Amino acid sequence: MADKGEQGSLFGIPYNFERPSVGRMLRAYWQPGRGMLVEKPFGLGYTLNLANWRSWIVVLTAGALFWQERKGGRTEGDEDEPVEVIVDD
Repeated sequence: MADKGEQGSLFGIPYNFERPSVGRMLRAYWQPGRGMLVEKPFGLGYTLNLANWRSWIVVLTAGALFWQERKGGRTEGDEDEPVEVIVDD
């Protein structure tokens, strides 16, 4: 069986398993003039292009949701208490 290259496409999804360098990593995440998603510098699939304003909306939304989940909407004194469920036959 022929060996596959270190980079290419599999079912339309790009992959790159070449050894990453700092320059290639920086160029991959900052590509002005390109769309919101760009090929990953290492691995399989796509990643966010931080030069695109839409990517920052995604990052900020994810951060806000993470912060809200960590905060939990609980106030001091709230505790998880068991709830009694009564089922009528």
